[in-house]
Amino acid sequence: MGCWLTIEIQDAEVPASLWRSGRGDAMTETAITNGATEWKWHTPRWGVILEIRFPDEATREAFRALPGVRAALDAVPDPVRGLYVYPGRGGGALFPVRLPHRPTPIAGAAAVEEPREEFHEITTSIPPTR
Repeated sequence: MGCWLTIEIQDAEVPASLWRSGRGDAMTETAITNGATEWKWHTPRWGVILEIRFPDEATREAFRALPGVRAALDAVPDPVRGLYVYPGRGGGALFPVRLPHRPTPIAGAAAVEEPREEFHEITTSIPPTR
């Protein structure tokens, strides 16, 4: 079955695809030479995802602790808010749904009211009991 490790890198001022171009081959090579049995890259509209499968948790954690892996992850476009590393695959238990980015509010900014026509009232009726 194996143990998966997911690395999500979000775009910032520099697109995550540039990180993949510069560091992606080294990451996959390091994973293979350290026991990975499968890997897959995904390119959603907001960045890149690397999923790597290892034979067991010890091998997965040893890979994660390698200095080269740590250095590559420190070099992502936004290592503070644009990097998620977690065990598992496809969103993991901690991040079941990716929320869209919202602009950072600036001084004097106010929320825009949601358009009302997009909301629909749903009513249900329950038949009377006899």
